[in-house]
Amino acid sequence: MDLTVVAYIAYLLISVVLTVWVARTLSRNGRVFLADVLRGDEGLADAVNRLLVVGFYLVNFGFVALYLRQDATIDTVRYLFEGLSVKLGVVLLVLGVMHLGNVYVLNRIRRRGALDREQQPPVPPQGWTPPAARA
Repeated sequence: MDLTVVAYIAYLLISVVLTVWVARTLSRNGRVFLADVLRGDEGLADAVNRLLVVGFYLVNFGFVALYLRQDATIDTVRYLFEGLSVKLGVVLLVLGVMHLGNVYVLNRIRRRGALDREQQPPVPPQGWTPPAARA
C-alpha cells in the first residue's frame, strides 16, 4: 500500500476521533455555561447545545475533508509523520479557534444579560413621596 494512502487513512481517523472527543467534551462541560447564559432555561440550553454540536461537526468535518489533499508524494515514513503533524496541527488549531469563538460570543451574550438585569432601577418605598411633591 502506498504511504500516501496510509497518510490519508491516519489523518482521517485521527481527525475524526479528535473532533468527536472535543465536541463531546465541550458539549458536556458547556451545558452549565449555556444554562447560565440563557438564565436557567434548561430546555433551551439543551437545544442550543445540540445545535452548537451539530454545527461544530459540520464545520470541522468539512474542513478535514477539504484539507485531506496531499500535493507532495510521501516516499518515506519520515515524510508521513511530518505531513500528518502539519495536517493534524492545523486541524487542532481550527478546533481551538472555533471553541474560543463560541466561548467569546456566549460570554458576550451572558454579559449583556447581566448588564440588563443590573440596570433596572429599584422600586421606591410604598407611601413615600418626594419632598417637593408634599407642598
